[in-house]
Amino acid sequence: MSLPQKALILGGKGGLLGRAVAEALTRAGVATLAVSGEDVDYFDVDALDDFLDAHENAHEGDGPEAMPVDCLINAVAYTQVDKAEDQPEEAYKLNASLPALLGVLAEERELRLVHFSTDFVFDGKKGAPYLPLDPPNPLSVYGASKLAGEEALQAMDIPQLLILRTAWLFGPGKMNFVQRILELAAERKELKVVADQFGSPTCTLDLAKLTVALLQNGATGLLHAVNSGQASWHELATEAVRLAGLDCRVLDIPTSGYPTRAPRPANSVLDITDTVRLAGYTPRHWREALAEYVSSFPTI
Repeated sequence: MSLPQKALILGGKGGLLGRAVAEALTRAGVATLAVSGEDVDYFDVDALDDFLDAHENAHEGDGPEAMPVDCLINAVAYTQVDKAEDQPEEAYKLNASLPALLGVLAEERELRLVHFSTDFVFDGKKGAPYLPLDPPNPLSVYGASKLAGEEALQAMDIPQLLILRTAWLFGPGKMNFVQRILELAAERKELKVVADQFGSPTCTLDLAKLTVALLQNGATGLLHAVNSGQASWHELATEAVRLAGLDCRVLDIPTSGYPTRAPRPANSVLDITDTVRLAGYTPRHWREALAEYVSSFPTI
């Protein structure tokens, strides 16, 4: 298996993850077509079909723009975890209905399909990192809607389907937890951050690199894709503030001290043993990725 010739990346223009994936694929020599909802109606199957048809007319000598799309990458999601509790229809539309629609296109056109899911499909009660085949049990509408998207795709006949669960994303180009913490820490002398929820902080640049490696090696199925290591939200925030050299104390509080509309899993650390084997390398530790990100942060 080798890399696709041309990939259509939904969310590739302005998405935190989509843009990183588009850039990584381009660097790897893949012709990329990064789109947003303004370019094509994601939920109009005929419009998507026509959009793909427009890139099927490959003629020798026309260059990469004329090459047919042979891979769909879905980096679009409804990620407002608390808001999803009050807007379940919107969450399921983006997180379940859209993947299913893309799955139909991939099935009909025999395309490779990469879909990103989340650690929030788990309930957090396991005392060790979660394996891909551990039973999911989402606590929130967001987690349930993402699981529904996974299940819809797995029920189809898509030989080259790759579902990547990821978590706690940070990276350049769009607001994220780390950027928000640094902005607040620059304004305040003290922050309070939850210390009893543990997960796998992940840099979008590293996730994009990992995605390219998995595609290159022909990986399929359900995998976990995160940076190495684990942390609490408090550890992640504390390290970001330290790296930025900001004069702000980051106090640890329990989940009960910061109530949210949607419950979060206490432990959603993801095991990447299978991913490391299939990718051919181990992703760097989140602390190393964070240091690089904070060093390039424009306002620090």
